[in-house]
Amino acid sequence: MKRKGLFLLIIMITVFSCKNNTDKTPETKIETPISKAEPSIDIQPISHATMILDWENTSMYFDPVGGKEAFEGKKDPDIIFVTDIHGDHLNVETLQAVMKDSQIIAPRAVIDQLPDNLKEGVIELGNGESTDFEGFTITGVAMYNLREEALKYHEKGRGNGYIIEKDGYRVYISGDTEDIPEMRNLKDIDLAFVCMNLPYTMTVESAASAVADFKPKTVVPYHYRGMDGFADVDAFEKMVNEKAPEVEVNRIDFYPKE
Repeated sequence: MKRKGLFLLIIMITVFSCKNNTDKTPETKIETPISKAEPSIDIQPISHATMILDWENTSMYFDPVGGKEAFEGKKDPDIIFVTDIHGDHLNVETLQAVMKDSQIIAPRAVIDQLPDNLKEGVIELGNGESTDFEGFTITGVAMYNLREEALKYHEKGRGNGYIIEKDGYRVYISGDTEDIPEMRNLKDIDLAFVCMNLPYTMTVESAASAVADFKPKTVVPYHYRGMDGFADVDAFEKMVNEKAPEVEVNRIDFYPKE
């Protein structure tokens, strides 16, 4: 009998202990979202497609044209990006003038037009290809025309837009393009530079529609001088505000002397 009573006591203690453990609410671990620090980026427009981004301690030149005088007083470039072969993007004399201890990044069509002294050490990047340089991840993005009457200007695969990323912060440079699927499908872009000029790239309506699709945090209209004057950047800003009010439109004068 004693042995049977002891057995029943053990069962009761076990059941009571299990009940107490079950009744306890398990601790919930709250994950604190990691905030992405916004870097210091100084945007210096030169003209049209030509600009400088001073990203913290790295100076980036995009499509440098206009001769040495256009860059007087500017920090020497650490990286030079060239998007295409047209004269408003590629000017060999300007490249020769601004090159110091600089790294050129360009697609094959651009490299083929460089003199031998500039070809050496160039990083070739095609659409969809990536490279790492000085802590940045750089990816080539397609840029081309869609409209039948504009196909002669920019064929698919020749030129590059670029995504530059560091510490999770992503900057997109469109180059000469229309509202192609590769642009509309971009993700997590913090700062975008989007072209709009006819007949060479796209209308302000197409540009605004694409921006409303990929929703960068901030968009800067650039490359907006066309055959008949300047694109209507006011209309672009209004359309973006209506279609994607969460996107900030940052207006910068890329044509201060015109």
